[in-house]
This record gives sequence, C-alpha cells and structure tokens, in this order.
Amino acid sequence: MPPESFVSDGLADVSAIMPAWRAAATIGRALASIAAQTVPPREVIVADDGSDDGTAAAAEAAGRAFSRSRFVLLRTSHGGAGAARNAALKAASGELVAFLDADDEWLPAKIERSLAHAVDVVLVSHDYTLVADGREAVGDCARHFRAARDPALALFERNFIATSTVMARREAVLAAGGFDPGLPSAQDYDLWLALLLAPQARFHVFPEPLARWHATSGSITSRTEERRRCSMAVLERHAPRLRQRTAAPDKAALMRAAVVHYEAASAFLGRGMPLSAAGTTLRLPAAFVSAWQATRRPLRPRSDFLVTATQPDTVNIDKI
Repeated sequence: MPPESFVSDGLADVSAIMPAWRAAATIGRALASIAAQTVPPREVIVADDGSDDGTAAAAEAAGRAFSRSRFVLLRTSHGGAGAARNAALKAASGELVAFLDADDEWLPAKIERSLAHAVDVVLVSHDYTLVADGREAVGDCARHFRAARDPALALFERNFIATSTVMARREAVLAAGGFDPGLPSAQDYDLWLALLLAPQARFHVFPEPLARWHATSGSITSRTEERRRCSMAVLERHAPRLRQRTAAPDKAALMRAAVVHYEAASAFLGRGMPLSAAGTTLRLPAAFVSAWQATRRPLRPRSDFLVTATQPDTVNIDKI
C-alpha cells in the first residue's frame, strides 16, 4: 500500500505529465493507461507541442475518461519534448510528478507501487518492457542500481532510468531547472543527473516492469548520431560535479565516453550501417580528451530552463 501521506480521497498527490507531438494515433492508449491506475493521480497534464495531426482532439476525447482526476490540456507552439514538459511542470501542483510519453503506457499498479518506494527519496523509477518490431523484452534497470556502490555515479556512467518510469518530487525538479529544451536528445538524462548528483540526493529503482516503452523508427532513441552528440554534451556539463563524488573523476568520465560511443556504434551496426559505426569508433579518442578536460572545469550552476518555458497558447481544464 502507498504511504497515506501521498494519498487522500483515493487520489495520489501526483501530477502525471505527458508531452505530445503528432501523437494522435497513440495518445488515447497512453491516457487510458493513466485512467486505469489502481491509485489515480490527482491531475493529468497533457502538453500538446504544436501538433498538426489531431493530437489535441484525441487527447480531449481520451480526457473524458477521467472522472475524478483533474485533466488539463495545454497547447504550445512546437518547441520539443523538453519545452512541453517544462510548460506542464509550471502548471503542475502535485507534490510528485510522474512522466509518461504519449506513445508509451503504464501498467495499472505503476503509481501505487511507485508511491510505496517514494518516501525519503528525490526520485523513484523501475523496470520497463520494451516493445519493438513486434517483440518484447524487459529492461532490467534495477540490477544496475542494486549492483552500484554509488548509484548516482553508476547512473552517470550508464543511464538506466527511462523517462516513462520516473516519479520525482516536483519541488526538486523545479529547483534543478527542469528540462533543457536545447538538447534534442538526452534531456531527460541531463535532468536526472542534475537531481541525483547533488550531495545527499537519494533515489531508488525497483525491479518491477510497470511501463511499456514502445520504440518506433521516428523516436528520439532511433536518431543515433544526434543522441551521441547530446550525450557527450551532457557528459561535459556534469563531469565537473564528479569531483564531489569520487577520487577518480577521470575514470568515470572516460567510462561514460566509451559507453556513449559503444552504444552508438552498436546501434549503427544493428541498422546495417558499418561505415557510420566505424566513424563513431574513430571519434572516440577525441571524445576521451573532451571528457578528461571536462572533469577539470570549474563547477557552474545549471541554467533554470523553466524561467523561459513556453507559455501555453490555450488551457483547457477538467471536462472538455
């Protein structure tokens, strides 16, 4: 059972946040999975990121299924998933925020089980089921968490948190500055590091696949070179903070650079692009130099991306 402090009148003190762009075909499924929660969230906020395919209309239709949860539909100009999430964060009121992409879905017990692990942590996450090309596989994220002496340092080296599995304290996310809309990829990973590399920050990843992650050819994770560049930018941004956590920041930064390029080369090979894979491998020496240099840079505060968050064009609340 979830802690009583997070639940009143049968509703969780959670704002479910969903960015959506050209998601008319999937947003109904995603919202239905929120409506089916054993402990529903107090509010559901969809940020339509300037879609031109009927996403807003599909969200409005699906929003009628929420008999108790407050349903909010924001319409913004197209700025990317990070900008849409930031607009939703500014409108949220829950003590906790939970993120669900418009092409993914939650299992019915996702909120209830996450709340059970949310006490005294900044962020809680869990395993997921990856659905791709008609096949399914469990993403065993919790094993990386359990095996780590310092889970935050392990997260820096290898991202094992999927966005649609995350529930976090809203005030901590706001204090960290929200999502960086200038990163077309890895913006979620950037925020997790901003939250969890902080001194004394605690998080938990538990071994239950309570989300279904639907990978598509047009998804962010399929854009391999873009993801490699953004991942290196995130590495360089957070590398100076490693000095606060380990006596060997160089080792962690070099390991992360190696992981980024290994994953990119493997993705290219999996798509039958050996020349691109070879090119990625040839970039590794320069990446090692950049990672090493980044650990020696002065600590700088992260920008507050919520200050310039897009203001919604229209807001529809509750029964629409």
